[in-house]
Amino acid sequence: MNDTAEIIVRVHKNVGRITLNRPKALHALTLGMCETMIETLLDWQADPEIDMVMIDHTGERGFCAGGDIRMLAESGAGDGIAACLFFHTEYRLNHLMFHYDRPIVAIMDGVVMGGGVGISMPAHYRIATERTTFAMPETGIGLFPDVGGGWYLPRLPGKAGLWLALTGARIKGADCLRLGIATHFVEFGAIEGLKKAIIADHRRIDETLKMFRADAGKAPLASIEQDLNRLFVGDSVEQIFEFLEMDSSDWGKAQLAALKTKSPQTLKVAFRQLALGESAEDFGEHMAMEYRIGARVVRKHDFLEGVRAVIIDKDNAPQWAPQSLEGVTEAMLDEIFAPLPPEDEWTPLT
Repeated sequence: MNDTAEIIVRVHKNVGRITLNRPKALHALTLGMCETMIETLLDWQADPEIDMVMIDHTGERGFCAGGDIRMLAESGAGDGIAACLFFHTEYRLNHLMFHYDRPIVAIMDGVVMGGGVGISMPAHYRIATERTTFAMPETGIGLFPDVGGGWYLPRLPGKAGLWLALTGARIKGADCLRLGIATHFVEFGAIEGLKKAIIADHRRIDETLKMFRADAGKAPLASIEQDLNRLFVGDSVEQIFEFLEMDSSDWGKAQLAALKTKSPQTLKVAFRQLALGESAEDFGEHMAMEYRIGARVVRKHDFLEGVRAVIIDKDNAPQWAPQSLEGVTEAMLDEIFAPLPPEDEWTPLT
């Protein structure tokens, strides 16, 4: 075991354990981390002694805050090759986990955003705590809710997934449990004991989880779900804006204010992405679509400007282009979603 590595790989009896180990960066994924996880999972898939996989993290701040956004922006400002390589590899990891033939346990403690969503949602067991903060905040930096977000989010109850995708709203453990994002809720103080118990006898994981189960408390979403499902409907982002503008509730006003800070281009990309993802029947084909989007938006003005404003200069005043929803045409979206040249398309691992 190498405690300084970005990924710590261990085997406990019949349980393979992958520990994210970039605590200062909230375990944001790098290309090397994705490659190591793929290699490890493939090795374990060929090993009849490995019956289960556990994914957790070092430190106490978060599971995984996303991907290496600065690298993506630097690449996007140039030829975009490094960014596309990262997306291609990360999406292969997402796809491998989605179809993995052993149960995966993801300890979703702390921050779970972006790339962290991509490596937790495919897990069979998704454990949230009172410290869990789940979000797909990409519309705020001109990106889009990728890593399979277009597949998972529209499959959440009601319009919760569309709301999360467009607003970038952050939800806690109780809401994750209510929406099915998490399968179980365990108090943070019991997590280490839970992990030890699973490793001690992975065959009794269901009984172990029942023993460690805690009361998540009332989910805040319960009080706004009716408004959410009433307002985040329609055939376009413009219609959602119209419904919110007509709404007199404080919650509706807050959502409208939040949406007005997001990239208009990205709002429309995410809306179309989730609509297509909802009707998709094959996860691999869906990831190919997300790769096409990623390969293009990473080089566009809004992503580079969003990263500048939110991550580099931190003035939180991005100048989007186009500045309005009306300025984002269907032709612009068609170009972003169009197939790539055959040699550039995303492919899953064979």
